Amino acid sequence: MSAGGGRSVLFRGATVVDGTGAGRYRADVRIAGGVIVEVGAPGGSVVGAAASGRSVDADGLVLAPGFIDMHAHSDLALLREPEHPAKVTQGVTCEVLGQDGLSYAPVDDTTRPALRRQLAGWNGDPDDLDWDWRTVGGYLDRLDRAAPAVNACYLVPHGALRMLAMGWANRAPSAAELDRMRALLAQGLAEGAVGMSSGLTYTPGMYAETAELVELCRVVAGYGGFHAPHQRSYGAGALEGYAEMVEIARRSGCPLHLTHATMNFDVNEGRAGELLDLLDRALDDGVDLTLDSYPYLPGSTNLAALLPGWATEGGPQATLARLGDPAACERIRYEVEEKGSDGCHGVVTDWTTIQLSGVRAPGLAGAVGRTVAELAAEQGRSGTEVFLDLLRRDELATTVLQHVGHEENVRAIMRHRVHTVGSDGLLVGARPHPRAWGTFPRYLARYVRETGVLTLEEAVARMTGRPAARLRLHRRGRIAPGFHADLVLFDPERVQDAATFEEPRRPAVGVEHVYVNGAAVVERGRTTGARPGRALRRTGRGAEAI
Repeated sequence: MSAGGGRSVLFRGATVVDGTGAGRYRADVRIAGGVIVEVGAPGGSVVGAAASGRSVDADGLVLAPGFIDMHAHSDLALLREPEHPAKVTQGVTCEVLGQDGLSYAPVDDTTRPALRRQLAGWNGDPDDLDWDWRTVGGYLDRLDRAAPAVNACYLVPHGALRMLAMGWANRAPSAAELDRMRALLAQGLAEGAVGMSSGLTYTPGMYAETAELVELCRVVAGYGGFHAPHQRSYGAGALEGYAEMVEIARRSGCPLHLTHATMNFDVNEGRAGELLDLLDRALDDGVDLTLDSYPYLPGSTNLAALLPGWATEGGPQATLARLGDPAACERIRYEVEEKGSDGCHGVVTDWTTIQLSGVRAPGLAGAVGRTVAELAAEQGRSGTEVFLDLLRRDELATTVLQHVGHEENVRAIMRHRVHTVGSDGLLVGARPHPRAWGTFPRYLARYVRETGVLTLEEAVARMTGRPAARLRLHRRGRIAPGFHADLVLFDPERVQDAATFEEPRRPAVGVEHVYVNGAAVVERGRTTGARPGRALRRTGRGAEAI
């Protein structure tokens, strides 16, 4: 598939929102050879220069840079379904993969099968995929061979480093093990990764102490990358968790990007201001800091993530063995029901908020869409009994929605001066979270047009120019001559997310045209099948990504 579009295309009379946050203006915009070549007054010289190319009537439509998803879980989807309708129909032209400290590179013959099992609920576990890579560079090469519809950046996952260096041990690394992690991280960054992610409520990342993360973030800083943590708590210990991430940034000198920044559960209702005060103090002190969020209240994860950390030590096989031990199950019950599991952010689990969104075992299909509390009442059992039974029968592959968010917190966080957008969308399961198909149009519909929480210019900057700056993408995220032609043309009065919790795979409406590297992946609201995307690699220490 072509890696770019050479054909000249003229967008006539567009309302340009250029990604900088500056006010909109009307213009003709011409692209050719995969880049923006001219931006001029409507009906002026640009029209004459583009007479031999294609013309798109953009009157009444907004032309913006292509949207950048700062938190995506398309690591396998881009290989298996490279046309990627879930994202291109939203206007997304670039995604950031390798999130939450868990992904498929770097790996070896021991860690890859375990990662496949651990991540089956997030990404599926396809047997027909050619798993032919071991390194970050090998994965990015494989991505290029797949020729996806969108561009992609990659974060080196801290959990994968820990598995390679020390397995699933619940302890601090030895000096040799830490050196091994440093070397693997440096290799991944040299091969093109834009930073490192960590997953501090997931095994084995949750076993890392602050000092370990500081040392690794120093390596990331040396390559001009950033740290994207899924921090230790979004519940009872949320503020302490965020403070730890800021402290790691201070001590290491590594830029910090807080992924899916939320304040969830009843203990944090109305407390987003406390988080934002913490971040403002850090920014005023010179900490290089950004964040992303999704515009929904429920979260989504694996059901197994609710287990306490000790129960997952040793990896998936060891976890399943514990689920067959009555004494271990009673200890799990106590921590989940009475103490508050660290896997559930230190909060006692409310089974009415845990709704099944996907299963792997066919015999469990009827449970999808039900809460654990509903299943427990129907079966005459406790919520924890149902929880443990599901984990055993589905071999840890069950995914869930967690209905634990607060609208006032969501709105306060999205207003912040360093906010960007990330979907955190899972693409597998019978009823995944609709954010995978609806995040970007939902911002434009609900939070721009309907409620006015953000202006159109503010929202577009959060989706384009600001994330491009964090990723250090070379000439992307703006509409200006010489920039790559990653573009979205949408109707500001019609754009709307159509995905719902009942029908989560419905494509957005009002997104008319989407271009990636100058080639149309959406025309008149329909996907074209074109696959012009590629891996965007950091090309050296401190260098920008291509």
